[in-house]
Amino acid sequence: LFSPIFSLAREKIGPPEARQKRPRRNESLQARLLILCARFFLSKPQTEFAVWVLSQICDNLSVSLRLTAPLKGEPLGFHQKGYTMNKLWAGRSEAETSALADAFNSSIAVDGRMYRQDITGSMAHAAMLAKCGILTQADTDAIIDGLAGILADLESGALQLDPQAEDIHMFVEAELTKRIGDVGKKLHTGRSRNDQVALDMKLYVRDEIIELKELIYKLLTTLHGLMNEHIDTYMPGFTHLQKAQPITLAHHFGAYMEMFKRDYDRMNDIYDRMNYCPLGSGALAGTTYPLDRELTASLLDFYGPTLNSMDSVADRDYCIELLSAMSTIMMHLSRFSEEIIIWNSNEYQFVELDDSYSTGSSIMPQKKNPDIAELVRGKTGRVYGALTSLLTTMKGIPLAYNKDMQEDKELTFDAIDTVKGCLALFTGMIATMTVNKPRMEASAKNGFTNATDAADYLVNHGVPFRDAHGIVGQLVLKCIEENISLDQLSLDEYKAICPVFEDDIYTAISMEECVQKRNTIGAPGHAAMQKVIDANDKFLAWAEQDLTKHTKE
Repeated sequence: LFSPIFSLAREKIGPPEARQKRPRRNESLQARLLILCARFFLSKPQTEFAVWVLSQICDNLSVSLRLTAPLKGEPLGFHQKGYTMNKLWAGRSEAETSALADAFNSSIAVDGRMYRQDITGSMAHAAMLAKCGILTQADTDAIIDGLAGILADLESGALQLDPQAEDIHMFVEAELTKRIGDVGKKLHTGRSRNDQVALDMKLYVRDEIIELKELIYKLLTTLHGLMNEHIDTYMPGFTHLQKAQPITLAHHFGAYMEMFKRDYDRMNDIYDRMNYCPLGSGALAGTTYPLDRELTASLLDFYGPTLNSMDSVADRDYCIELLSAMSTIMMHLSRFSEEIIIWNSNEYQFVELDDSYSTGSSIMPQKKNPDIAELVRGKTGRVYGALTSLLTTMKGIPLAYNKDMQEDKELTFDAIDTVKGCLALFTGMIATMTVNKPRMEASAKNGFTNATDAADYLVNHGVPFRDAHGIVGQLVLKCIEENISLDQLSLDEYKAICPVFEDDIYTAISMEECVQKRNTIGAPGHAAMQKVIDANDKFLAWAEQDLTKHTKE
């Protein structure tokens, strides 16, 4: 299988001993050849086999292979043995790790997105070291200036993450040392990568919680506007997917308003519980340096330092809590999406989705598909999977830090990206959809949603409820046989079954009367709904102030 590839490679770049005497331009030939091989093998579904194949090729050619997920579309990296990035922990090892082990261990393709948090945390750490007299002010100024330059260059694109770096923490420290010399090596004083990772992850999750809150707030604001607009839009309420009682669209949207308000509150709960600084915990047992952990916590806007160094580096509860809260958000979005999909169908025609949030069919020209709602519903399982995966990863890990915990990032990051995208798209979808008010009201009338009100009419005229229930059941059967609604029965037909009925039965079972007389708090009546809308006004005003607080921080 490999011999044609080996033969071609040797022909192009020669044996290792000859290659060392040639100009470095030959390395570009070998790189191009290997990239072609990589593209061929990695295009196959058996990715693990493809990686093994490439490692065999590289070993045969005496070429070192570095495989990581591409960053910003960059190609896979290959380099000649002897040109690998120095590992900051390499002093303990007598030999290089294998290419496969490097690729398996590397996380920069995932944790590279935490560069801002890593640099911010390192600046605070350096400032604290100076304050405690552990570093000189001159060294600290050089470190902070160097870190600021790295951050600026990463933000502008002048500096790209090196896919050969083991992780973002090692990349930043190596880049700092390259820029300012040996002073950069002092940054890690009094710090382990364990508490550094814990800090970066907390800072990142904390930032993402704020963004999630902003997106939930926008969704709540959109729902609030729709509730105001449709406070008197009548529709059927459902149980068991069967028409049950008449409600309003505002009342229906209000149910989701309550769900997403709870989601917003859950974000605050997680933020408050996690907002304690782990930096200074070291690998697991603190440090002998006289660190000021309260100062570090203050510089990074934490409420204070964590109180147990082992828990500090081993804690991923906040990730699990966030994944759980995001799973609940997705469950709410999925339920809502399911209803939008049903309402948008030809059979219901309650709503019509805007073209900007719909797609067509490749073969059926009449189709207009609710793909955004369907994708939101489908991606819910993806977020559930992240929660289950991280719970499973954490369940068997002894204290304190273990490499298993590196898996927290890819799961959490992907779930965050998914939920943020779904929230933004769903908000735009419901904000632009058109509501078919006449269709909704007609559906409520034709579904006998006012049958309970007809029974209540009899009860109010002295008929026992059980008897009234049976009488109205007979009326419903008659309507089904004649394919009419209760509103269309004549008074004589009513009286033929029960003489208690009078002309006012038609008022009692009108959609307006059925809804508006339900005015206990939480019910769909106009007065009750207005109280809820007023309460939501106050909640949204509080949430706006809550978000402003984060902006100021």
